[in-house]
Amino acid sequence: MHTVAVLSLKGGVGKTTVVLGLASAAMRKGARTLVVDLDPQCNATASLEPRSTTKGLSDVLADPTAETITQAVAPSSWGDDVDVLVGSEDAEVHNGQESGESRLNRLTEALSELTSRSPEEDAPYQLVLLDCPPSLGRLTRSALIAADRALLVTEPTIFAVSGVQRAFEAVQAERTTNNPRLQPLGVVVNRVRARSHEHQFRIEELRDIFGPLVMPVALPDRLAVQQAQGACVPLHQWGTPGAREVALALNLLLARALRAGRSRRARDEDEPERDAEDELDEA
Repeated sequence: MHTVAVLSLKGGVGKTTVVLGLASAAMRKGARTLVVDLDPQCNATASLEPRSTTKGLSDVLADPTAETITQAVAPSSWGDDVDVLVGSEDAEVHNGQESGESRLNRLTEALSELTSRSPEEDAPYQLVLLDCPPSLGRLTRSALIAADRALLVTEPTIFAVSGVQRAFEAVQAERTTNNPRLQPLGVVVNRVRARSHEHQFRIEELRDIFGPLVMPVALPDRLAVQQAQGACVPLHQWGTPGAREVALALNLLLARALRAGRSRRARDEDEPERDAEDELDEA
């Protein structure tokens, strides 16, 4: 089970759009996926339309037991390959700035219950996507502590570039203090207009800052993305030229995420003593 936290410390850059797009790409590939909706706005939950549950994210963070997380996870309306740990508007009560270790580890404990099966059983999910709120409170920090990789989302605008810089610093801080296995998956630039000189300037600025961490493929700005979300349909099933263009970019992004998961497992098996700094240099 490979866990990816999707974050930005600026709202409105399309973070949830990327989560939903990756879930759609994973479903097309047949990779069973769990979307964890950590944002109290619950937009991912609304778009995935899971069946009604007796528990939600707030309950899981209050009581991270197998019984609670089972009651908080439901199949999405998309199909059997995408499940949702449903969001809770009252999850904001868990988003304070206090850094108590037990509170920060509750999401990790809950997700570990998903893998606490007998050795002969398969893990229930190949990919777990953590949709973080656009702030550095306990919810986002809990996600970074639970994740194997962090995918940073930005738009090619001046304020969004600043937000992704802060997000990268947050990843580095959690990696140093709480989660040494955490690595940056990369920076994905969303809603790009190819003919915009401002967008091209900001993309070059990002490459100057983050180098090879900037994904070689950007997500183009297409109306089809909002249309598919509004209809609660996977982007890969929307079928318009714009949807197909964005879906192709998301397929490449998913391939990088899954490849990172395989390389991590290989390192865990073959080089358990490898220094985390070497891994970050390679990333």
